[in-house]
Amino acid sequence: MQLYLAASPDRLAEARRYAVGTAHAAYRIGEASHLTALPLPTRLQGGLMLLSDREAPPVQEPEVLCRDILQTCRDRRYGGVVLDFEAPPVADRTRLVRQLDDLLPRRQLQLFVPERWAACTRQAAVVVCTALSGGSLRLRLQEVVDRFAPRCVVLDCQRLAMDFLLPTPNGEGAPLTMQELRRLQQGRSIYFSEDLCARYFTCSAGRHTRFVLFDDADTLRRKLQLAEELGISAAFFMLPEIEDLLDALFPRRDTPSG
Repeated sequence: MQLYLAASPDRLAEARRYAVGTAHAAYRIGEASHLTALPLPTRLQGGLMLLSDREAPPVQEPEVLCRDILQTCRDRRYGGVVLDFEAPPVADRTRLVRQLDDLLPRRQLQLFVPERWAACTRQAAVVVCTALSGGSLRLRLQEVVDRFAPRCVVLDCQRLAMDFLLPTPNGEGAPLTMQELRRLQQGRSIYFSEDLCARYFTCSAGRHTRFVLFDDADTLRRKLQLAEELGISAAFFMLPEIEDLLDALFPRRDTPSG
């Protein structure tokens, strides 16, 4: 399975210690439909471009942004573009995504889109998040694979750390920092959920019960194994989200690489 670490430039040296690909979280949609980037090493080559739309202005001229993206991929020898789009599909972004879906494959570049953007594309790889609070991860991934076949499905291995106050009819929990998680789990009996492929424990909170669901290196490896069984051949991890699990998840490389 091809694994990628998504890393900003300040985390690049850390990511390049490991024998995985790098998705460079240095790019965003800028003013006047141009691509903007954080500083990267001049000689950096290879990996993927990760493009964010956070707080981005409307894309009035998608062909301009596409031209910038293609030129950067050519200069940096990137293998493709990962769209880290947080907003739901809107008209200007949709026009951009459709143009990228048409242009990138012609240049042997792969486009990766979040699942809710998949309907805007015909060829892009579909990125599906592994963090579930209910149901079955196997069934969820199988449904996505079947729905988008023969297109490629890729995992977003988001590290789960959520606190649910029971009962929770809407299934929504509060995210925990790693420090909060470690404090809560001290002295608790920890269990493993086969359906969610995650660990959990419970503790009291006044008259209520807290249900805490989380990932560790073992559950993330199990998710990768499950994905391979279903024919999924690539996965993304995010720095610094898993910085304490790097040595447990990935082999170190002998020499740095892009």
